[in-house]
Amino acid sequence: MKLKINELKPNTNNPRIVKDIKFKKLVQSIKDFPEMLELRPIVVDEDMTILGGNMRYKACVEAGLKEVYVKIAKGLTEEQKQEFIIKDNVGFGDWEWNLLANEWDSVQLIDWGLDVWQNQDDIFDEENIEDINDIIEIDNVVVTFTMPKYEYDKAQAEINQLTEKYPNIQCRIQN
Repeated sequence: MKLKINELKPNTNNPRIVKDIKFKKLVQSIKDFPEMLELRPIVVDEDMTILGGNMRYKACVEAGLKEVYVKIAKGLTEEQKQEFIIKDNVGFGDWEWNLLANEWDSVQLIDWGLDVWQNQDDIFDEENIEDINDIIEIDNVVVTFTMPKYEYDKAQAEINQLTEKYPNIQCRIQN
């Protein structure tokens, strides 16, 4: 069912938060793939207080949505509502990192909100782009060169090139 977003009430007792860059990523994911909201609706009680999806709700407001999909959980006791709020936010599983590394595009995974490494072969060829600054907003990027994969002098030379070209990048060498 779809309701006007202003009919929903954020849950003041929601113990989960999403801040800063992760919140921006959530807003962007909603803008990029709004169909997901129908597949995973916000869960509310009979009073329209959000039990599941508080962060999605906030991101939908930020994205400017006027209506959202909801599922009304009817007949729950206060204890069941509290249990739902916690269980809805608990991550029981773990990622299968080998499968992700070998079968998935790390750039897409990052775009979709998963914090992962970046495979060299997933990175685009910068030389074929006329002005990289037109397509990439660099903000708080940290590049880590891991030793002994890189020799110190080679890593330092690459750091110098990166920081000269992109002054907002922070680089470090890690042993």
